[in-house]
Amino acid sequence: MDLTFDHEVLSTAAATRRYFAKFERIIAHLGEVADLSQTERQITSPEVKMLKGYLGHLSNTFTALSYKYLMADRAGIASAAQFTIDKTESGFPVHRELMQMAADATQAKKHLKSLPSQERLKKDMVQHILSDRSAPTQLQYALSQRIYYEYLSQKELFLTQNHPQIIWVGKDLKAGRRTYLIHWAAYDSQSNLPVLYLMEVDDTSYRPLPHDERRWPRVQSHLMAQAVSGLKLLTIARGFDQDFDTLHPKMLRRFHLGPMYSHNFTQQHGPLRDVLANARSEPGKDWALAWTVESLVSKSTTQEKVGLFKQAERQVYALDKTDFESTEAGVTDIRRALILPHGAYQVLEEQAKADFADVRKYVVGQKSKILSYN
Repeated sequence: MDLTFDHEVLSTAAATRRYFAKFERIIAHLGEVADLSQTERQITSPEVKMLKGYLGHLSNTFTALSYKYLMADRAGIASAAQFTIDKTESGFPVHRELMQMAADATQAKKHLKSLPSQERLKKDMVQHILSDRSAPTQLQYALSQRIYYEYLSQKELFLTQNHPQIIWVGKDLKAGRRTYLIHWAAYDSQSNLPVLYLMEVDDTSYRPLPHDERRWPRVQSHLMAQAVSGLKLLTIARGFDQDFDTLHPKMLRRFHLGPMYSHNFTQQHGPLRDVLANARSEPGKDWALAWTVESLVSKSTTQEKVGLFKQAERQVYALDKTDFESTEAGVTDIRRALILPHGAYQVLEEQAKADFADVRKYVVGQKSKILSYN
């Protein structure tokens, strides 16, 4: 399949360095946006902690990829210099890049055993410069690969699948309920975007879910199988509610990180592209990142007969039938935000784009301070 229309290879070291430097700044800003969202009571403290954990893993993934491709083109290794991004829909690396990185991570220890240490490589580089009076490109490439595999073996990474984890919230002894937060994430293969999930669950079983070897593995498998951005939250929640009679999903939330728009790297069409073009920002500030939060909340419960003598609690989810977009998406509400530098925000306001009237703007001001505007 010809993917040249959707994908772009960053084959030069200069373009690759600019791309990763841009994302390093963007991910750092996202942590501040999460803190500000909590202050504005849009998300809770546990959600902020969860978000920052995944953002840290995503930052590690981008750093690892930057080392992998740092010297590939200069070393003359054409097959290793094919770092590819989705230039039309996401601005992020294509799904295949993270799959390959995960495969590399499983063999990182083998590579580290075969590669000389950083100290040895640096000494060889100095000797090469003194004796050959030329750039030690092959040794530089070997050093970049050494650092890449060290990163894979030492850091927690954002992978194509990040399996569910569970957090204790509390219990109601009278009602016989325990409450947990379950979170998981995926790098969506269709959108080429990181997507994070958070579910609040009431557990009415006699055995705590994290210690239940019958239910917890099934829950993890079920949730990862449903971690597809094309599925509606209502579909995911109802399927979980039907499959687990003693687990009751009270709230399900999904965070879409991206797309990332950049005048230099992406080719999205629409009003935001015009805003970035007219902003004429300096390098590193010609970007904007979308941040979308979908939420589905249970408003009441019903009882459903299961078997001959048992009944199970089922959730009735809040859907505003007067809000066509939310109802069509199968969510209680959708909150859209845009993170962008101050120069691009000024152009956005001057042009009074109606497309962004309902979008919250998080603006990166002086000294990277984040300001929030409706």
